[in-house]
Amino acid sequence: MKLHELFVALGEESFRGQLRGISLGTLKTYKFYERLRVRLRVAKLNTEALRLAAPKAFARLQEGDEDLALEISQCILISNMKLIIDVLNFLGVPHNDGFFAEGANPAEHLTGDWQARAYSEFKEKCSEPVLLLYLNYLAHEINAESPVFQPA
Repeated sequence: MKLHELFVALGEESFRGQLRGISLGTLKTYKFYERLRVRLRVAKLNTEALRLAAPKAFARLQEGDEDLALEISQCILISNMKLIIDVLNFLGVPHNDGFFAEGANPAEHLTGDWQARAYSEFKEKCSEPVLLLYLNYLAHEINAESPVFQPA
């Protein structure tokens, strides 16, 4: 499954929630601000522009814009590093501040119903759309053919 398909499978309402999780200050710190502004085709990137760009961006994802999907997923995830660190710690995956440790094989730690366990642990502590995106993104990083995880 490709990233744009993941966004589409999670749905437009989830996508809007994920965009609300983007921190513009974090984007500026990590030099993602301008890249996202250009990719979304907005004159100025702010919370209102993100909200207004969501329908068009989601339509582009439905059309298969994988570059947009990659850019948006990186911006959402970099804006939620605390969640990423907490999830990786919970799952026992070795990492360096949310990034996989050199030579680490995270797949050995992601066994069984790891997505369901992580979802149960964090669903009350953070934004559900962002959590679902991260759990699916992590599964996608391990196996590009993994099915979309959606809790019952």
